[in-house]
Amino acid sequence: MTQTPLASTVSAPEQDGPETDTALRWARFLTRAVDPTNIVLGVMLGFGAVRYGLSGAVWGLVGALFSAVLPQLGITAGVRRGRVGDRYVGDRARRVVILPLIMVSVGVGLALMYFGGAPRPLTAMILGQFATMVPVTAITTRWKISIHTSAGGGAVAMLAVAFGAWALLGYAVVAAVGWSRVVLRDHTRAQCLAGAVLGSLVAGSVFWAAR
Repeated sequence: MTQTPLASTVSAPEQDGPETDTALRWARFLTRAVDPTNIVLGVMLGFGAVRYGLSGAVWGLVGALFSAVLPQLGITAGVRRGRVGDRYVGDRARRVVILPLIMVSVGVGLALMYFGGAPRPLTAMILGQFATMVPVTAITTRWKISIHTSAGGGAVAMLAVAFGAWALLGYAVVAAVGWSRVVLRDHTRAQCLAGAVLGSLVAGSVFWAAR
């Protein structure tokens, strides 16, 4: 599971009004509440705790630390120093530089979990996140695919493999997050849809094979 962990400055809508203001408030809330960092934290900790109890939660925290928390802290530090525009790295050119660094952090976490004897499905989840970041990074060199929806789609797909088809209901949340990214004008509908499909296919298949 990993857009570890990325939005640009919100453009003012052409027409202001109560309905527009409400949509923007909801869009900002969804973008922040269901961002890649929170997705990874929630899925890794939740899955680990449900399947393996306290030890699973600890391993889930280790995985989330390297695949989401540390990358986000690094981005936040970059924002404060003026090197990164915002916490979601809305500028595509800067994403191309930052995504490989995030992959290094995810790789370190993956190695620690593998050699430390973490439960295989938890390690598979990190592997699924890492695998997703490879095509996301490649695509980002040309096109600003959504990391929010790729992280969300991958999380739903992996949970569906682990727990069954009922987890597919999570795609409603992914759709809502995609809507928020479009309303905030950080992505197009195509970029959000492509992110969700890519994350689902790559993370889901890798997790299925490696779990």
